[in-house]
Parts: sequence; structure tokens; C-alpha cells
Amino acid sequence: MSAEELQKIDDLVQDYIDAGRIPGAVVGVTRRSKVVYMEAHGVLDGKTQEPMRKDAMFHMASSTKPVLGVAAMMVIEEGLMSPSDPVEKYIPEFKGIQVAVANESAAKKIAKSKSKDQFRKQEVLDHELVDANRHVTVHDLLTHTAGLHTGGIGTAVSKLDRPGASDTLASWIPRVAAGPLDFQPGTRWAYSGTVGLDVVARIVEIVSGTPFNEFVQTRIFDPLDMKDTHWIVPEDKRSRMPVIPNDKGPWIKSADYFSGSIGLVSTARDYMHFEQMLANKGTLFGHRLLEPESVALMSTNHVGNLFNETEKGGSGRGFGYTVGITVDPDQAKDGRTAGAFGWGGVVGTMSWTAPAEELTVVYMVQGPTDLPWKIAEVVRGAIVD
Repeated sequence: MSAEELQKIDDLVQDYIDAGRIPGAVVGVTRRSKVVYMEAHGVLDGKTQEPMRKDAMFHMASSTKPVLGVAAMMVIEEGLMSPSDPVEKYIPEFKGIQVAVANESAAKKIAKSKSKDQFRKQEVLDHELVDANRHVTVHDLLTHTAGLHTGGIGTAVSKLDRPGASDTLASWIPRVAAGPLDFQPGTRWAYSGTVGLDVVARIVEIVSGTPFNEFVQTRIFDPLDMKDTHWIVPEDKRSRMPVIPNDKGPWIKSADYFSGSIGLVSTARDYMHFEQMLANKGTLFGHRLLEPESVALMSTNHVGNLFNETEKGGSGRGFGYTVGITVDPDQAKDGRTAGAFGWGGVVGTMSWTAPAEELTVVYMVQGPTDLPWKIAEVVRGAIVD
């Protein structure tokens, strides 16, 4: 890597700080298991102007999802679960789940609307329920092609509340199974931001006989020395969390609900370890978490053109098990190289791995912008061999 080229990240991030688009960020880059760039920029707290620190702890939001992906690949690798398994094999309440379909008059209104996934109340009520053409599978959930709580008609009429103050995966996921689905399984790609992968987390609990948080701690965080990654941040570490203005608090209120979709808090260092493990085809620090074939399966496009036909995806991109994949860099225009895979969160965090280049990038921030793609372009331009 060219150190001179990588230093361009400094100016790029500072431009966004000066423009008031982000208060601060931590960026880390590794190549061939060596840290080639690691810097903290801006401030941790806009009011006090406390400088950002390299060990700052960030809300990861949906950057949590690839951790669930690795956990799922572990139990798949061990033969405890198969992607083709019907979800009802593990959670019987999913048997007979139906699909919400707009009737003719509602369908015409939806077709004229700017967003096909946002509906007015009268259109939501103007629907019917039909049987699903096939079972919902683990594969559907891992690829966001299940139609389970993706913002469509089924989501709107389900009246599903978020997990309550005393809920766990075991108590809440059976309620999710009431449905209905937003579309027939496998026919579309639509993001299930807070539900679909929690179903998989519950299956991991069932087949492993271990609570999901304990499974992840002992099987992923501990061997990767991810010492600052938590769903519930210890009191003595909370001063390391950037202050978010007008923070509305967590989506999950229960201290006993450990989501596979959202909720982790972590550091750039910890997520660099996670991404390095994937870049190394499943191993780091002498610990093999996954076989190379499992990493390849996780990072293979399983949805054809369904993802690149969506606003969240776009041309030149595919989707594997919990991760987006750069298939054609020229079309994707995301700054990454072919085969790079990863995911981000709604509060701005982004991490990804480029296996062919043995490269990882972690971008930690608490404010979404297009900066991750520009950083990716700089990093790609810094590759000199």
C-alpha cells in the first residue's frame, strides 16, 4: 500500500468535519493482516470538543448483521442447520404463514405512488391474504428475500410491536411468525432491517443449545479478541461512546433481547479483527472460526439480479448471506474492488473485506454520509501491487 495515498483519507475526512457533515470518525485499513492506516478524526463530543479517540465505541446498528452471518455459517458448517431448511422446522409457528396482497384498486394506487413499499392507511386495508407458494427458508432470511417485515403491506397490517421490556428472542420470534409476508418468498429482495435475521439468531440458539449472545461471545468475540464489542456497554466504557445529538434511545428496550440484526456497540479495532478473519478465509490469531468454503458461501451472490434492481443495492452489486457484494466495480461505483463484501449501519458505520487483495476497511462514525464510498476509492487507489 502507498502510505502517501492513504494519507489522503485525512484530508477527505477533515473536509466532511469542516462542512459539519460529521463530528468525527475513526478509520482503519489492513492489508495482509497488517494495519496500514488507523486514525481518529474530529471530536467525540461536539459540546465539549473532546477529541475523537481510536478506541471510541460506536453504535453499529445494522453493522451487527455480518456477525449474525458468521454465526449462521458456523452452525451450517457443523451440519446443525441448512440454508434450504424451512424456518418452520425450528420455529413451528411459521407453518402456514400467508402473504398480504393488494386487491386491484389498491394495486393501481400503489403503482402510481413514488415508493412501492410505502402505503396509505386505506390502501393497507384494501388487501387480501393468500397462501405462500412455498415455505420460508433460512436462505430467504439470510438473503432478505423472505418478505418478512420489509415495509410492505404485510408489515403494515401485521400490527407487530417491537420487543417489549422483558422480551427475549425465544418469546418474541414466535409472534413474528404470525406474518403476513410482504411478498411471495424468493421473488424479491427487500430489506428486513430489524426482524428477519433475528429469526435466524433464534434458530442459532435452538440448534446450538446456547443463548445467541453467549454463542457469539464464545465463538466469535473471544477468539478474535473483540474485547470492546457489546450489546450492553459496561458502565466504565460508556465515556468512550460519541455523543449523538437528539438521541432517541435504542430500538430494543429489553436487556435480555440480543438481536442478530442491530444493537451491537464496538470499536474500529474490534471490527478490523472481524474483517481480517474473513479476509484470511476464516482464521485469525491461530483460531479458525470458519472453513474457507464457508466464507466463500457467505460472500457469494445468491440473489441474481434481485439486489441490484433495488435502491439499496444498485447496478453491479449482489447479495450473499447478510452481506452486500461488489460484483462489477465499474457499475457499482462504490469504490471497492470486485468480490469485496460487507455491510453498514443506519448511523453511518461501514466495514468490508476484499479477499482478492487481502484488504479490509472499517469506517466508524455516528452520522450517515457518502464518505465511505470516497474512502473506498482512496484505499483502492493506494494499492500498489
